[in-house]
Amino acid sequence: MQAERRDRETLTRVLRERASREPDRSHLVLLENDKPVATLSFGELLSRAEAAAGTLRGEGVERGERVALMLPTGEEFFASFMGVLLAGAVPVPIYPPVKIDQIEEYAERQVRILGNAEVCALLTPGKATKLARLLRPRVPSLRAILRSDRLAGGPAGPVDVSAAPEDLGLIQYTSGSTGDPKGVALSHANLIANIRSIGEAVGVEPVDVVVSWLPLYHDMGLIGCWLFALYHGLEMVCFSPLEFLRRPRRWLRAISDHRGTLSPAPNFAYELCLRRIKDRDIAGLDLSSWRAALNGAEPVSADTVEGFCRRFARFGFNERALLPVYGLAENAVALSFPPLGRSPRVDVVDRDLFYREGRAEPVRRGDGAAVEPLRTVSVGRALPDHQLRLVDDEGVEVDERTEGNIQFRGASATPGYFRNPRATAAILTADGWIRTGDRGY
Repeated sequence: MQAERRDRETLTRVLRERASREPDRSHLVLLENDKPVATLSFGELLSRAEAAAGTLRGEGVERGERVALMLPTGEEFFASFMGVLLAGAVPVPIYPPVKIDQIEEYAERQVRILGNAEVCALLTPGKATKLARLLRPRVPSLRAILRSDRLAGGPAGPVDVSAAPEDLGLIQYTSGSTGDPKGVALSHANLIANIRSIGEAVGVEPVDVVVSWLPLYHDMGLIGCWLFALYHGLEMVCFSPLEFLRRPRRWLRAISDHRGTLSPAPNFAYELCLRRIKDRDIAGLDLSSWRAALNGAEPVSADTVEGFCRRFARFGFNERALLPVYGLAENAVALSFPPLGRSPRVDVVDRDLFYREGRAEPVRRGDGAAVEPLRTVSVGRALPDHQLRLVDDEGVEVDERTEGNIQFRGASATPGYFRNPRATAAILTADGWIRTGDRGY
């Protein structure tokens, strides 16, 4: 029965089941200036999402159509995203404009994405008349521009648009300010497979608390944090990326105050904490609850990893909690994790030999090498239900400690880019693997 239930899982079904079993359990806690300003239980999220779905259906949004979300971190994003899915449509998150006086430049950058996705509606914060004037003539499919704060006025009760696991659950754009936009098409099954595999890799428990400042239009924040927390029935504490960039200490303070256990970020965030946070600003900080500090989404620096572990050890941070990981939007978000409980592994190899011949020969510091060794951080092994291989330019698998092109396949792998067959053909191999464009050994 458990396997049968999993075969029929969709994100909308997950939300309904969570709201049915634990309607009053806290799911989302939103912070501003280190203080909670809003909370949403599973039941409240479903109620607001159903109202949003009713409004969207009333606006003529049909099953399978695409709806863009140009929304900052906040209650309206979560309710709108799930409302789009409950209405049978496909959410397309795009980053919101930071400054209203740059709206014209912003619209120029986004119009290619909206056109490629053939969105029928755009959800925006506040008044959107200026955006409507700028975007509507250039996106023929765009029929409605809706304020997200008015979606709650829809009819109460469930909207009966059922989804199947193979239906599109998200289109995640990996680029698109100019040129050829690439929207990674991900089904409900793709998303849930990745979320479930991450849960196995981190040993997820019902008492875990996710803490995130990551943008919700990006796969790590959207899938790796929020949808992960939703699927596993966890509380997520979140705040704006701008708050983190202005005061990085707020990330660590949120983990300490809310006893966060799971919190990922790109390498630059760990480096920012090292450079910008002063000890006097984090007096009393306790990071001992943080058991999975995932570092991914960009190259992981050995110096940053080691420096962060040293610096914050006196605030209770355990170096074995730092998990360098690898992933990409074409596999939802995550692809490889190191084992839990292992300190970060740094491989020290002959730099000159590696760049000259692509061979990673280990060396020891101080052995008289003329060139400083290359220090590379291990990102572990492929997640459960996924496979990785490294091949040369002819597609032949390379030996251990030989640099190669990274390819993968598995339950989370995208079937391709939305309405972009040329880009899709470029990443698919004849034997069913996906080219990442990255190299490793």
